[in-house]
Amino acid sequence: MNNNLGFNFDNSYLTLPTTFFDIDSPAEFPEPCVAIVNENFATEIGLDFSSLSSEEKAKLFCGNLIPEGTSPFSQAYAGHQFGNFTNLGDGRAHLLGEHLTPEGVRLDIQFKGSGRTHYSRRGDGLAAVGPMHREYILSEAMHALGIPTTRSLAVVHTGETILRERHLPGAVLTRVASSHIRVGTFEYAAATRNPDNISALLDYTVERHFPELAESQTKAMCLLHAVMERQIHLILDWMRVGFIHGVMNTDNVLLSGETIDYGPCAFMDRYHPDQVFSSIDQQGRYAYANQAPITQWNLVRLAEALLPVMGTDLEACAKEAEELLISFEQLYQKAWLQMMRKKLGLLGEAADDETLINDLLAYMQRAGADFTNTFRDLSTADHPTITDEEFTAWYLRYQNRRLQHGQSIEHSIALMQSVNPFVIPRNHQVEEALSETENNNLGPMLHLLEVLKKPYDYTQACESYQSPPEPSAHIYQTFCGT
Repeated sequence: MNNNLGFNFDNSYLTLPTTFFDIDSPAEFPEPCVAIVNENFATEIGLDFSSLSSEEKAKLFCGNLIPEGTSPFSQAYAGHQFGNFTNLGDGRAHLLGEHLTPEGVRLDIQFKGSGRTHYSRRGDGLAAVGPMHREYILSEAMHALGIPTTRSLAVVHTGETILRERHLPGAVLTRVASSHIRVGTFEYAAATRNPDNISALLDYTVERHFPELAESQTKAMCLLHAVMERQIHLILDWMRVGFIHGVMNTDNVLLSGETIDYGPCAFMDRYHPDQVFSSIDQQGRYAYANQAPITQWNLVRLAEALLPVMGTDLEACAKEAEELLISFEQLYQKAWLQMMRKKLGLLGEAADDETLINDLLAYMQRAGADFTNTFRDLSTADHPTITDEEFTAWYLRYQNRRLQHGQSIEHSIALMQSVNPFVIPRNHQVEEALSETENNNLGPMLHLLEVLKKPYDYTQACESYQSPPEPSAHIYQTFCGT
C-alpha cells in the first residue's frame, strides 16, 4: 500500500537486542469488513483515510495491506499474572510500526487479534467482535474522561468465525499507545540474565518516555521513581471515576502511565470497596480498593528487574529502592485525599477532611448508593434529595466544611463538576450495545460513543445513560475475551 495516508514510520524498538521482538506478519483474512474508524483521532495524529474505499480500509486495518516504510513485529515480555511469573509476549498482536505525528510525537500502532505470532503458544492469535468493540468503547470513554489510556483507531470484522465458549465472529482492533513497554518487558529482560539487555531497555525507555533522566548517574532509580509517580496519578484517576481494571498483572502496566487492556474491566454502579467484576479474580486481588496496593506490588517487581543495573553496591541500591517504594503508600494517600476533596468541592485542608470523606463512603456502601450519581448529585443540587437521617447529619457537616476558607458555593460546584462525570460507560449499557455488534448492528454502540464524548457536560441525550441497572440486571462478571 502506497504511503499517501500520512503514515511516518520509524521503528526505533527494532534497535533493541533481537531477544525483545520477532519480525512477524499478520494473518490474511479473506473477507474483512470495516466496522468503525476513529476519523477524528486519525486527524489528530496526522492521518487521513479519506482516499480509501471501505474495502481498502478493511484490508489496511486487519493487516492484509501493509503501508510502505514499516515491517510489522511482535514484542516479547513476561509478567506476574495473579502473582505467578510467566514468559508471555504478543500472542495475538502485531505492532504495525511507530508513527511520528506532525508534532513529532511517537506512537505505537498495533493490531490486536491479527493472528498467530512467535509468542502464541497454543493460542490461535484471534479475537472476537465483542471484546474488540468493548476495548474501542472503553478506551475512548477513558480518553474523554481525561484519563491516560491507549486509544482505538479502528475495528474490522474479519469475516471468520472463532471458537471460544461458543462460535463467535472475529475482529481485529487497531490500538494506539505511547508505547507498549511494560513492567513485564523489564521482567523479561531480567529473566534473560543478561544485564546488557536490561541496560539497553532502560536507555531506550528513558529516551522515549523520560528524556529528562538521560544524563542521570542513577538512571534506573530515577526511572523507578518517575514510573511510580505516573502510576499514582493513573490509579487516582481510576478511583475518581469508579473504574476497576480487573487484571492488573505486571504485563498490563505500561511505563508510560497509560491504561491498557480493557478485557475484564468495568465501572462501579453501587459503591463497594471490595467490588470485583472479573470472572477469574476469585480472591478479589484486583478489587476496587486493592488497586493502589497492587500497583505498589507491581512496582516492587519493576525494582527487582532493574536492580542488576542500579549500581555496583546492590545491597545499598536495594535499600534505597525499598525506601522509595515504602513511601508509595503515604504519597498515594495524600494524593487520594486531595482528589476526594475535589470530588466534594473542598478547598484548602481541614483536620477532619479524611473522616468526613470516609463517613460518606461508609454510608454509600451501607445504602448501596450509586457511585457516579451520588457525587454528581452533590455537585448539582442545592439540597440533597436523600432524606435519610444519617445522610442529613453528614450533609450538614459537609456544608459547614464547604464554606470554610472563604470559598463560594459556586466555586465549589464548579470544582466538583470538573471531576465528577455525568455519564460513564455503565456495564449493562455497554453489554447491550456489544450484543448488537455481533449482528453487525453498530447503532447502539455509536449512540453510546456519542454520549460518552463529553462526560462532564449535561445534555438531554445523556439522561437515559445515567440510570444504574435494575437490581435484576446487575452484571457481576466480566471476562478476558481471549
